[in-house]
Amino acid sequence: MDGQILNLRRDTDTRMRHSARPYSRIAVIGMGSWGTALAAVAASAGRDVRIWGRRPKLADDINAKRINTRYLPEAQLPEGIHATTDLAEALDGAEIVLLVTPSRTLREVCAELKPHLPKGVPLVLCCKGIEQGTGYLLSYLVAEELPGHPVGALSGPTFAKETVLGHPTAATIAFDFRYVDRLDPHESPAARLAVSMSSSVFRPYISDDLVGVEIGGAVKNVIAIACGMMTGAGFAENTRAALIARGMDEMKFLAEALGGRRETVTGLSGAGDLTLTCSSMTSRNMSLGVQLGEGKRRDECFDGKPVVVEGEVNAVSVVDLARRLGVHMPISEAVHAILHEGADLSQTFTELWARPIESEPRALSIRIAHPSAVDQDRK
Repeated sequence: MDGQILNLRRDTDTRMRHSARPYSRIAVIGMGSWGTALAAVAASAGRDVRIWGRRPKLADDINAKRINTRYLPEAQLPEGIHATTDLAEALDGAEIVLLVTPSRTLREVCAELKPHLPKGVPLVLCCKGIEQGTGYLLSYLVAEELPGHPVGALSGPTFAKETVLGHPTAATIAFDFRYVDRLDPHESPAARLAVSMSSSVFRPYISDDLVGVEIGGAVKNVIAIACGMMTGAGFAENTRAALIARGMDEMKFLAEALGGRRETVTGLSGAGDLTLTCSSMTSRNMSLGVQLGEGKRRDECFDGKPVVVEGEVNAVSVVDLARRLGVHMPISEAVHAILHEGADLSQTFTELWARPIESEPRALSIRIAHPSAVDQDRK
C-alpha cells in the first residue's frame, strides 16, 4: 500500500511539473523599482513583458538603454521588456496583469485600467496595504472597481534591487481558488503565474489564502517601523526579536478575524517578509523608524525629501480595521500613536512594555498587572 501511495505521489508530481501553462504576455502596471524588478523576472523567464508608467523619459531609457535610470540604475534589464506610457498599448494582448502601484493610488489606477483590460484577465496585487477609510483589503478594492477578473497577490521577502540583480528570491502567489481551480489546480491563475515567473533564481510558492497573504504584507510594514524606532533609540537585538515575534502574532490575529489562516502568516508572505523588512535599512519602513528613534522630526527624515513610506499610511488603516474587528494589536497601536497622534516615542514604548502580563498560548487565559505599571501608579 505504501508503495502505491508513493507511486501516486510521483505521478502527481510529474503531472504538476509538466501541465501548468505559462502566460505568454504579462503587463506590469507601475514603473518603479518593484515593478521593474518583476518585469525583469518575467522577461528572464521568457515572457513578453509590457511595463507601464507615467514618465516618458523613464520609458525611453528602459527601451533604449535597458536601464531604469531613476529607480534601479545599477541593474541591466533583460531583453523582452517594452516600456510605455500608453495604457492601451501596455494591456494589449495581456494574459495577466501585475498591479505594482502605491496602495494609496490603486483605486484611481483601476479606474484608468478599466476601458483597456482584456475580458476576464487575472489581476495580481504586487502592492501591500489596506485602504484607508473603507478598511478594504486591496483585493476587495480591485474586485469592486474591476469586477469579472480573478484577483490575486504576489508577496514575500523581496527587495527590488536584490531581486533584479539575480540574488535567489522566493515569494508567494495567492489567489482564492474557485471550484474549477480545485478540480484542475494546474490551470489556476496562481499555478500559471508561478510557472511564468519561475527561474533558477526566482522561486514562487502557491497559496489559496489570499486574505492571509494580504494581511501579512500590510501589517509587516507597521511592525518594521516599530523595530526601527527601537533600534534608533539605542536598543539591541533582544528588543527587535521580541517585536518581530509579537508583531507576527498581531498579523495572525487580524488574518484570522478576516478568514485567513495562521499558517500563512508563518510563511514567506508573513514571517519571511516581516523578518526582511525589520532587519535592513534598505526598507523605508525600518529606515523611517530608525530616524524617528534617533530623535528626528518626521519632516527631517530622509534629508527632508518627501519619501512615501507604506507603513506610515498602513498604520492608520491597519489600526482602524483592528479596532472595528475588536482585534488587540498593541505594537501597531503604539506606532499609530507616535506617527499620527503626537505621542512621545519613549513613553509610548515604556507603556507597551508595561502592559499586563499575558499568556502566550491563547488557550491559557492569564492577565496580571505588570509590576512597573503598578509602581508607576503609586507615584
